[in-house]
Amino acid sequence: MNRNILVLSMLVLGGVLTTVGFIMAFFFTPPVLGPAVTNEAGRILGYQPLFSQKIFYFHVPVALSSFLVFFFTAFYGVRFLMTKEKQYDTRAKVATEVTLMFVILTMATGVLWTRFEWGRWWVWEPRLTTYFIMTLLVIAYFVLRNSIEDEERRATYAAVFGIIAFIDAPISFAITRIIPSSVHPVVLRSGGGLTGSQLAAFLIGLFGMLMIAYAIFNTRMREELVHDRLEAVKAALEG
Repeated sequence: MNRNILVLSMLVLGGVLTTVGFIMAFFFTPPVLGPAVTNEAGRILGYQPLFSQKIFYFHVPVALSSFLVFFFTAFYGVRFLMTKEKQYDTRAKVATEVTLMFVILTMATGVLWTRFEWGRWWVWEPRLTTYFIMTLLVIAYFVLRNSIEDEERRATYAAVFGIIAFIDAPISFAITRIIPSSVHPVVLRSGGGLTGSQLAAFLIGLFGMLMIAYAIFNTRMREELVHDRLEAVKAALEG
């Protein structure tokens, strides 16, 4: 019961923090200034605010959450290969399910930003390309699992694939630093780049999103445990 309360508290608190972060982003953080507004003589009258930048406060926390949750796919995959215990295969599968959800949200918000900022729905630049590859790898993980009937072989192959697939996550995260010509903005960099109110809104939204990811993971794990117990009871009755 205590764990149920903890998970529910994390979900509620995560939702509250995420909402607060969004409200701060739209009403309390200064907008990023875009192209200059000039008069007929070419004199600069001001700069056009880029309200599309507000997507950042949802897009980046979701993207960072996808990287972190995907790490647990690899972590539990390693644990399964070391112990051959089914619980770690289940944890890896659930972590990948949560990763897929956050990956879809990241891609959806990302294409909205590129449409507003670059005038196109998609650009084959390094960050978008490596993250798209990660999306395909996450989907392929489930294709692999569904294509193997033997339980132990399925768990083993999925663990190995999950570990290898995760390699793309740190590459995607760091690619804008590895390739300076990338047009994708570098969000987390030395020297800051965010004002105090912007950083506060971002961190509040990020912590909220991580709490939501934790709550979803634990909820799905409980569903899997209940399913396994029901299957064990069913097998015992049939035996």
